[in-house]
Amino acid sequence: MDTRSKILKAEAAPRACTVVTGAFDVVLAEDARELGGIRAGHPNRPLLVVVLPLPGELLPQRARAELVAALRMVDYVVTADDAAASAATDMLLASLEPAQLVRLEEAQAVRKRQLMEHVHRRQTS
Repeated sequence: MDTRSKILKAEAAPRACTVVTGAFDVVLAEDARELGGIRAGHPNRPLLVVVLPLPGELLPQRARAELVAALRMVDYVVTADDAAASAATDMLLASLEPAQLVRLEEAQAVRKRQLMEHVHRRQTS
């Protein structure tokens, strides 16, 4: 299956999914484990990931969406508008009518920062 076919416009996305939000600027093993655990909680419910815009991103949003779509446990991916403000993102999430909403932005920001610090330490030692 071409994983890019998992990337949908919000209007085409199914409703009543488990919806997970995040930037996914780097996709780490911990992200895959976390998504797998979320999926395992409701194995018969589709898992839809919303890739959020991110100022100062390492990868363009489309590339981040493709990386997430490549994960086996992810059924669908939607990208939020690059210009989306917090209120617009909230409206997008409400339009998806999630059965469950899981927000991973903060956890991912911490993991990204830790990875960058690790790389910096390795480069300076």
